[in-house]
Amino acid sequence: MLEPDFFARDVVSVARALIGVRLAVAGVGGTIVETEAYHHEDPASHSFNGRTQRNAAMFGPPGRAYVYRSYGIHWCLNFVCEAEGSGSAVLLRAIEPEAGLEEMRDRRWRADTRLRCAGPGRLTQSLGVTGSMDGLALDAAPFALLPAAGPGEIVAGPRIGISRAIDLPWRFGLAGSRFLSRPFGRAQRGQVAPA
Repeated sequence: MLEPDFFARDVVSVARALIGVRLAVAGVGGTIVETEAYHHEDPASHSFNGRTQRNAAMFGPPGRAYVYRSYGIHWCLNFVCEAEGSGSAVLLRAIEPEAGLEEMRDRRWRADTRLRCAGPGRLTQSLGVTGSMDGLALDAAPFALLPAAGPGEIVAGPRIGISRAIDLPWRFGLAGSRFLSRPFGRAQRGQVAPA
């Protein structure tokens, strides 16, 4: 099980280190294959303009969930990083579905297995993540996070769906995974994220 100390370091390092980690929410989950880092000094981060009721969990202790609704439609799951009060978090973009496939199918019956958890909204719907989980500790139920056994090659590139700080290569993915929310571009595939 990953301890809170895993998250108590710079958010970009955590975003990279999460590739290959196994995540389950109430027993439903799989291997994390795509993440994005959001630092408190990053203008694309929810915390950039300070603490609000919506982003309060981002300023809590490391190793907590930050769950918010995107565009009033989908929940998004983030892991709070760095020191308490920092306001930095990692957005989970995709996992490879492995456990609880029947529950995932019931929650996202239209999606084939490859797309079931490919994208932040699909991921949370398939795993049953809701706003009620905002602020919960990641080292206790319903969450379970198991260390990576060796994730293989990790690629980096620009984040998706933002209009600020678009040049930062803070999106990380498992090279060659068919479960990514979006493939990394040809130029990005050559950018191996440093350890």
